[in-house]
Amino acid sequence: MNMPVIKTESALAVPANPAATVLALQIRRSPPGERILTSLKRAAENLVPPLIVLALSVLVWEILCSKPGATLPPPSRVLGETLELIVDPFYDRGGIDKGLFWHMSASLQRVAFGYALAAVAGVALGTLVGQSIWAMRGLDPIFQVLRTVPPLAWLPLSLAAFRQGQPAAIFVIFITAIWPIIINTAVGIRNIPQDFRNVAAVLRLNHLEFFYKIMVPSAAPYIFTGLRIGIGLSWLAIVAAEMLIGGVGIGFFIWDAWNSSRISEIILALVYVGITGFILDRIVATLATLVTRGTAAN
Repeated sequence: MNMPVIKTESALAVPANPAATVLALQIRRSPPGERILTSLKRAAENLVPPLIVLALSVLVWEILCSKPGATLPPPSRVLGETLELIVDPFYDRGGIDKGLFWHMSASLQRVAFGYALAAVAGVALGTLVGQSIWAMRGLDPIFQVLRTVPPLAWLPLSLAAFRQGQPAAIFVIFITAIWPIIINTAVGIRNIPQDFRNVAAVLRLNHLEFFYKIMVPSAAPYIFTGLRIGIGLSWLAIVAAEMLIGGVGIGFFIWDAWNSSRISEIILALVYVGITGFILDRIVATLATLVTRGTAAN
């Protein structure tokens, strides 16, 4: 008895042209118009909420400070009294009679110099403390004590040492910003995985190669977290220091406006200070994201 032969086809049959299947499975890219709309939507989601909160805050401020007996000027009055400073921030009539651009520029120069010194010294000392157990035992207690000293407490000592306001202000910035950089760098160095150290030993890397190829990439997220905290503290310290040392600077501008009872100018200067501090923080955060590929704290 002959059984009929039944022909079956495999469900996993290989196509005649594999390349055609690969092309068919390619992910369809969104059209340019759709990508633009998506970007605009994301921008609106990030911008609209703070703008609404800001508008409501200004409205409440206007209502409260427009009442008789209010001690602070409303936003409308602040805008009217500081319009010249807003429109022309670049004027220079000599002495301390300068526009806000020059005051901000002087403060930023002091911050840049003091912060750069703190970054270099902080990373170096943090690496030493994190890498050497003896350095940690000897230096860490001293650092923990000194970092609790308020920034302005250093100003009289720095004025006595340098005899000039400019280097004294730079020293205050340096001594304020260096502690978070040291501490975060040391923590990053101590948290380097042991496997990385073993690889460095197998490859017989010298100290310089180990620093650049192992230490810095591994500890970069911690280092940039310290640098980001340091830039914020630097900006806080310079405004306070300039109120005491005098000369050109946004801190001195605020103190001079207070002595002359120009409250509107103080409010405008605070707006400039806040925006500048935010920009400085974003610059360091963006640099951290680029260097560490997004692993730094945001």
